[in-house]
Amino acid sequence: MNSSIQHIAVITSGGDAPGMNAAIRAVARTASYHDLKVSGYYRGYDGLMDGDSVGMTARSVKNTLAMGGTWLKSARSEAFRTVQGRAIAAKTLESDGVDALVVIGGDGSFRGAQALSEEHGIPVIGIPGTIDNDLYGTDHSIGFDTAVNTVMHAVDKIRDTANSHNRFFLVEVMGRDSGFIALSAAIATGGMDAILPEVEYSVDELFETVRQGAQHKKTSNIVIVAEGSTIGSPAELAQALVTEFPELDVKVSTLGHMQRGGSPSHLDRILAGRLGVGAVDGLLQGKNQVMVGLQQGQLNYVPFDKACSQGKDLNLDLLRVADILSI
Repeated sequence: MNSSIQHIAVITSGGDAPGMNAAIRAVARTASYHDLKVSGYYRGYDGLMDGDSVGMTARSVKNTLAMGGTWLKSARSEAFRTVQGRAIAAKTLESDGVDALVVIGGDGSFRGAQALSEEHGIPVIGIPGTIDNDLYGTDHSIGFDTAVNTVMHAVDKIRDTANSHNRFFLVEVMGRDSGFIALSAAIATGGMDAILPEVEYSVDELFETVRQGAQHKKTSNIVIVAEGSTIGSPAELAQALVTEFPELDVKVSTLGHMQRGGSPSHLDRILAGRLGVGAVDGLLQGKNQVMVGLQQGQLNYVPFDKACSQGKDLNLDLLRVADILSI
């Protein structure tokens, strides 16, 4: 047990994700369990530089478990990317008597945390909070399951109108350069195909998918397109389809930021709880500059460098499942 840690701070940084509030709650309650002081800083690293903080207790975070978004707010800070900005943040933490920091966010947030720790000696641990699910070292990141459920419910509704009019829909989902949301959503919704950044694909293959759908007499056709598609935007793909198949009634639906909202699923709430407890426990065990993750049901701690840069592969078995079930 690291007795030098008596005061822990927590921030949420980067894009928001459902379950961040559950993670904040877990950090606050675990700190209280160990009789530690805990503070939250608003607006991520911007709040850290401004000293915009609030003290937390086990009771002050009640009724936050089911809330979407992050009540601590979030931001992407340009000022914190500079040496001067990080020095200001470190001075704030020193003035406030903070001994260690928990950062809930994605790869950019973790790189900032690592720089702060390396330059000023502040122990930091990251909790993966991103719907993209693109961080190495954890099977799922907080928010991913809820985002997939949001997409699933939206596509189920889109299928109703697609069936009614025999329409072809291209549905764009989030994920930046990763196809985890798109692949999972394609399986969960019965999509006829998924266009993923990680998998080589061509417009001609999309045309062949349409022809096979016609042969199987499909009355609704839904293709899930990850926003990092390398063969064109959904609008460009729609134009290509209409040119090749003039009889096709093609529509584009971009789900957008609704994927980040909503009350977190039970899986995201449980994951946030486990990772929040693991983050505080890790700091007390002397861990630093690591992300706490969950792999095959077990907590593990992965160096920031590895979590952010190694890359995370799609599950090849899921690709096969998606292909088989799309016939």
